[in-house]
Amino acid sequence: MPATKKQSYARYTIAAVSVLGNMIQLERKSRKMTAQELAGRLGVTRGTVQRLEQGDPKVELGVAFEACTILGIRLFDDDLGDMTFRNEELQKRLTLLPKYARPRKQIAIDDDF
Repeated sequence: MPATKKQSYARYTIAAVSVLGNMIQLERKSRKMTAQELAGRLGVTRGTVQRLEQGDPKVELGVAFEACTILGIRLFDDDLGDMTFRNEELQKRLTLLPKYARPRKQIAIDDDF
């Protein structure tokens, strides 16, 4: 049986998804909505909602954003028009960059002390 590599996340990532999960859980409960009801609106299982609220970084980003939209949690200060404008500006900037990133040159490190 092949060994599986466990994904490790930066502390900031863990903290951020934890905050997001707590925000979602707090808003869901304040609206007197069950995890099952939110799951139904999202089209996912109740377990996925529980994982999201517990700060599991493996939950799809789209599910997290949709939960925030359903619950009225704003993740950005911009309204939809501002976000559309910002996205168009970012797309323009992206067209100026190379299409593909070149791999970095490997440097041999002598760590034999």
